[in-house]
Amino acid sequence: MQTAISTRIGTATATASRTASRTAARTAPGGRAHRRDTAAPYAPGAFGGGTDGTGADGAAEELCAAVFTSLRRKDQRERGRQYVRGLLETEGRKSIRNIAQQISGVDAAGAGSAAAEQSLHHFIAASTWDWQPLRTALAQYLGQTAPLNAWVAQPMAIPKGGEHSVGAGHRFDPHRGQMFRGQQAFGIWYTSARVVTPVGWRLFLDEESAQELSQDSVQEAGPGGEESYEGCAVSGVLNTVRESGTAVRPVVLDIRDIATRATLNRFAEARVPVVGRISPEARLLVTDPRLPGFGAGTLAARDILQNVRGLRMPVEWPDPAVPGARRTSLVAAVRVMVPDPAPGRRREVLLFGEWEAARRLPTQLWVTDMVRTDPAVLVRLTKTALRVSAASAASGQEIGLRDFSGRSLPGWHRHVTLASVAHAARCLGAAQAAPAPRPADLPPAAARLALRRPAPAARPRPTLAAR
Repeated sequence: MQTAISTRIGTATATASRTASRTAARTAPGGRAHRRDTAAPYAPGAFGGGTDGTGADGAAEELCAAVFTSLRRKDQRERGRQYVRGLLETEGRKSIRNIAQQISGVDAAGAGSAAAEQSLHHFIAASTWDWQPLRTALAQYLGQTAPLNAWVAQPMAIPKGGEHSVGAGHRFDPHRGQMFRGQQAFGIWYTSARVVTPVGWRLFLDEESAQELSQDSVQEAGPGGEESYEGCAVSGVLNTVRESGTAVRPVVLDIRDIATRATLNRFAEARVPVVGRISPEARLLVTDPRLPGFGAGTLAARDILQNVRGLRMPVEWPDPAVPGARRTSLVAAVRVMVPDPAPGRRREVLLFGEWEAARRLPTQLWVTDMVRTDPAVLVRLTKTALRVSAASAASGQEIGLRDFSGRSLPGWHRHVTLASVAHAARCLGAAQAAPAPRPADLPPAAARLALRRPAPAARPRPTLAAR
């Protein structure tokens, strides 16, 4: 049996090498092809940048009319519409003062501006309207106009130098590997073939920042107030998925520096498919007795993939950062098990890795409970995270997602909710103006992925149980 596996791996290695040689002429350093197509699958404006906002005017009016129906008073609906238009049209920082000046049409010394600022401040920080119905209405509106492919959880570091911002403190950003002073938030992004926009939000509150908030603010933040970093990320995703009222679709998130096992268990319990990026050092068990590493105990995910690198196959995917460009990676996948002290929670997942260069280590490693899905489809699905990263980088300045200042946690939630509406309006306006993408360039049909049920809890093999 071992001889057969060795032969298979050797054959696959030769095949992959021949394929890599054939594509070398169109491959840039790092093993990624740079062939450009005539049609760009993702226009820059489709992920929040590359437009001056004027194309979003009609989309903003229509979106506000649909999303603000939960606001009972006419003046609240008008304030919400003004705030969204201010976010789209105000130059520079999107503070309440600057937005008030924009919508009042006077300079900073004008009395009209001061009155508008006071009114907007009360609407955002001191009013009683609930932001969750607006987020739900936004998700449902998008579901009717731009069918959902996948959710993406994106961390957002918000540097704050002062002491007057809710949830601010000394934070470690695991995705950048550095400390900073400010807020740490998680945005839950709605992704479709043409639209990428945030819908849900959660602000990370550690013990110190949670204690500084009023009791009312903590209750509005959600059950518990204080939570762990990983708990904040997962709760934000699952709450958004549950409240959105949309069909279940896969969630893509980065769990390299958070509790991998606990995160996967929570998604399994919620019956939400997940594709999580993991650390190369994450410990996993090989479950296939025909593969190298079976019976050797827990191994680093990177070592498991290196042992089966002969099974790699080339996968081509459109690069969201460069419209029209397509790149090629080598991909291998193997079924593994996440170690768990409770045998009933042990379940098989699919580990897959991506190599940018054949002779190097894998650059990205992922696990998913969609074990029967084609690895090529999964790799293309992970690229939605790149689309969200591009959108987040642009919208932080253009829409003002990071621009709220104040000690009011409800105020922060209301600001990012209205900023999400503004972001969606800009994306919808850009999508209407852009040429339709070719069918071959569309992201994988998430409906097909959602039908693939997570694998049931695996019955531990005798060799694993004994360990």
